[in-house]
Amino acid sequence: MPTMDRRVNRKEGCPVTIFTVDRYGRPGMPTFNIKKIRRFLKSGKAEIFRHHPFTVRLLYAESLDVQPVEMCIDAGDEHIGISVKSRKHEFVHSQYDPLSDEKERHEDRLRYRRMRRNRLRFRKPRFDNRRKPEDWLAPTVEHKKDLHVGLAVMFKCVCPLTSVTVETGSFDTQELEAIERGLPLPEGTDYQQGPRYRVNTLRDAVFYRDGHTCRLCGGKGKVLRMHHAGYWKGDHSDRIGNLITLCTGCHTAANHKKGGPLYGWKPKVMPMKGAAFMNQVRFRVVEETGEKTGLPVNVTWGSATKTARKYFCIRKTHANDAFVMGAFHPAHRCREQAFCKQRRNERRLQKFYDAVYTDIRDGKEKSGQELSCGRTKRSEPRRSDRDLRPFRGCKVKKGHITIRRQRTQIKPGSQVRYDNEILLVHGTHTRRDKKSGQVNTNVEFTHSAKNGRKSADLRKVTVIREQYTNAWRRVT
Repeated sequence: MPTMDRRVNRKEGCPVTIFTVDRYGRPGMPTFNIKKIRRFLKSGKAEIFRHHPFTVRLLYAESLDVQPVEMCIDAGDEHIGISVKSRKHEFVHSQYDPLSDEKERHEDRLRYRRMRRNRLRFRKPRFDNRRKPEDWLAPTVEHKKDLHVGLAVMFKCVCPLTSVTVETGSFDTQELEAIERGLPLPEGTDYQQGPRYRVNTLRDAVFYRDGHTCRLCGGKGKVLRMHHAGYWKGDHSDRIGNLITLCTGCHTAANHKKGGPLYGWKPKVMPMKGAAFMNQVRFRVVEETGEKTGLPVNVTWGSATKTARKYFCIRKTHANDAFVMGAFHPAHRCREQAFCKQRRNERRLQKFYDAVYTDIRDGKEKSGQELSCGRTKRSEPRRSDRDLRPFRGCKVKKGHITIRRQRTQIKPGSQVRYDNEILLVHGTHTRRDKKSGQVNTNVEFTHSAKNGRKSADLRKVTVIREQYTNAWRRVT
């Protein structure tokens, strides 16, 4: 492993990476020459091949020279670290975050489906036909697993990768369970040999579970100690449920005595959600990455990554963890970027717009939901102390429902011209004319126009700039 000097921390003036493919779509080496690529795009020698990561197709190139490039993935439940590098340059140094509301979305879809089926006059029983396959995963876990594999496939299409390295977990939960039960350590991998490594893994597991935070004072960035929570009742076992993270200021002899904050303390152990996720999908990520990319996939562990990060003297980030993995550690590095998964299309086909009334108490305009009876259950009466319907004044706007019956190419964020005014598009919806039956497309604006209109017919607006929405939104 080469020694790391101060050049790895030189991030001022880091260039932007542009991936290239030849005219047949075969990947070549990335480039940092933005001026040359811009000149090729203007002259017609190149065209945009992909927006994320930004890739251009060189129309004049029959083939491109390639060099060995490796991709390292710091797998995780909430954050994914990516580092694409060669011997001399690092091309990608990023962190990718999956969707945070995936579970809520699936629950909403399940609830709406049940409501639709319960309204049917005859519903055929289906509970006897529902069988989960052997390799079934929960939808949220499947979504995060597909993101790990999809990132490897995405960079494989635009970069000549030769290998992939994946960190499958910070620690081995099977080994921790064997330590807790007093069973022999599991065999099959080299890292599990040696008592010192086993102790470090257990210590890292406790700190990882508690978020490297003192559970008594809540302090971060302090020197941490591993505390036996049940010492006051004679429980000095090294079970992970009996170990709590404390700082040196709280882990004192005075606090252990009777009357101290640690004596008789029964802390609530935080769930190991990230460890459970990695224990469930880590081998599938490795297998599917190798199948879909056709590349050799190497496996490493978080303890080895931590040791390498300390050796290189760089701070703890998910992108830095991915950088210290693998065989290449170039001195020329990229600036770290963070991306968040976003939904590109508005999947709601029906929208409800509530009526607007004037509140007679203060004269402000409020929706019908704000001036409702407050009834949430059928057992509750409509007329109660929470009934605000008597305060409804004149109706300012009538409520209506819009249904999207066709798809348009205008995306949210595009610029349109309406009555000599440039406006941003919030979304599009369709409305059927009751007399003619024709479907008209309306363009909704983020802000009202000068004439007060919040939407206009598609035939009355002119598209100035179309917005292309990527699957990943840059955060930093």
